[in-house]
Amino acid sequence: MELSSCFVKLSSPTPNFSFSSSLTPFVVKIHPNNPSLSNPSSGSLRIFAVAVDPRQELPKNNPQRLLKELEERKRATSPKKKVPPRRFILRPPLDDKKLAERFLNSPQLTLKSFPLLSSCLPSSRLNNADKTWMEEYLLEAKQALGYPLEPFDSYGDDNPAKQFDTLLYLAFQHPSCERTKARHIRSGHSRLLFLGQYVIELALAEYFLQRYPRESPGPMRERVFALIGKRNLPQWIKAASLQNLIFPYDDMDKMVRKDREPPVKSVFWALFGAIYLCFGMPEVYRVLFEVFGMDPDAEECEPRLRRQLEDVDYVSVEFEDKKISWQDMVAYKPPEDALFAHPRLFRACVPPGMHRFRGNIWDYDSRPQVMQALGYPVPVTDKIPEITEARNIELGLGLQLCFLHPSKHKFEHPRFCYERLEYLGQKIQDIVMAERLLMKHLDAPGKWLQEKHRRLLMNKFCGRYLREKYLHKLIVYSEQVQDAYENNRRLRNPATTAVQQSLHGLSYTVYGKPDVRRLMFEVFDFEQIQPKAV
Repeated sequence: MELSSCFVKLSSPTPNFSFSSSLTPFVVKIHPNNPSLSNPSSGSLRIFAVAVDPRQELPKNNPQRLLKELEERKRATSPKKKVPPRRFILRPPLDDKKLAERFLNSPQLTLKSFPLLSSCLPSSRLNNADKTWMEEYLLEAKQALGYPLEPFDSYGDDNPAKQFDTLLYLAFQHPSCERTKARHIRSGHSRLLFLGQYVIELALAEYFLQRYPRESPGPMRERVFALIGKRNLPQWIKAASLQNLIFPYDDMDKMVRKDREPPVKSVFWALFGAIYLCFGMPEVYRVLFEVFGMDPDAEECEPRLRRQLEDVDYVSVEFEDKKISWQDMVAYKPPEDALFAHPRLFRACVPPGMHRFRGNIWDYDSRPQVMQALGYPVPVTDKIPEITEARNIELGLGLQLCFLHPSKHKFEHPRFCYERLEYLGQKIQDIVMAERLLMKHLDAPGKWLQEKHRRLLMNKFCGRYLREKYLHKLIVYSEQVQDAYENNRRLRNPATTAVQQSLHGLSYTVYGKPDVRRLMFEVFDFEQIQPKAV
């Protein structure tokens, strides 16, 4: 093959430059001495290229041959695939020895007497970076919250407050700060805030139910939202002078809402998770109303005006001419011979006038079926037999209230329906399920637990478990609503959900949180793990 180019002929002798490779011997003749081209049409410069026959085999050790073979082999064995992003590639699992060692060294397995508290500790021990933060900022946080400045580590092992320093540190490590890159910190904080949100809601629900014994849940929800809605949380954080611990490098007032509110909400919820685990519900009230300065009577907390139904029925003596304050909530201790686990809360939810329903048709026909299905009455050893009898009577009236749909008596007697018990039951079932998930899934982050919690407690599932026991047939409707609901599942299901939740509220007031667990996980089997009858 001959290639010719039109370069000018030069006077000097032309040197030959030859480039050879294993593929093509390539000879080029150029004239470097005179770069100027006076006659571009001249055909005197010639470039010769000689191609080798492609069928001719290359030497065995030739690198190009090896590359060619490798390419063919790749094409045969692995066709082109989309490689997943690096973040989706799973790490190889730990071997059994390392896994066992990690679990056994985890602080989550150190407290046998406080399983819930233990499950919220970080999954591995705090390192030097964590301790540096604690030395620098923890005293400021304790001072703002009104706690003693000395370390809580000196407390005995039987005192849950011993872990407060660790949990308080975790509470301030919101997702936007530096330390959340560490897995044990990120997971520990998210688990605390998962629990804390339900703690706050239950605390305020109990408080408002007792403070406003005649009010329906609608206005109460508005009051709660006005206090702990995410738009209002920064003002409480600022009132307690905690903003510098959340935003050490920024001025919170000058930040945009979308940058300010999520970290504040995260820290606020996690803080109450830590306080609840170490000190219990009375301390939650103190921090809410004393440290953060929440005022339930503030103008912005007032619910919107609505048509009020006239309430002609009595309230319990404890609530007459008196508004329950947060100090009353903290100082209250039920008497030794009390009928119920939470007697004042029971009186706030079950009006005294319910005694007029005693001995009616539902009491004779339906109450025994409900009590048998739910395993009531729960055996309790009382010193006086009359106390047991009185409790069972009140329990029967409470059960009848749980099955009273608002359409039946609400317009004449606003509290003769399940609404207040339903409101309490929602909150108590939330926190019971949250505690269950935290203790069951030690290594799960809060976001995963939140999703699991939501799936287990979706309203349609709550009502479904009640229908599986065939208790939905015992709900008392007005005649008009009964006709509308009879063949309309979409209308009927919210009512069964409400009855389910009000049963949880009643069991909490009468027997306490253990009975709510029994109802949810043994009677109704919320987790659907019990064997089914064939």
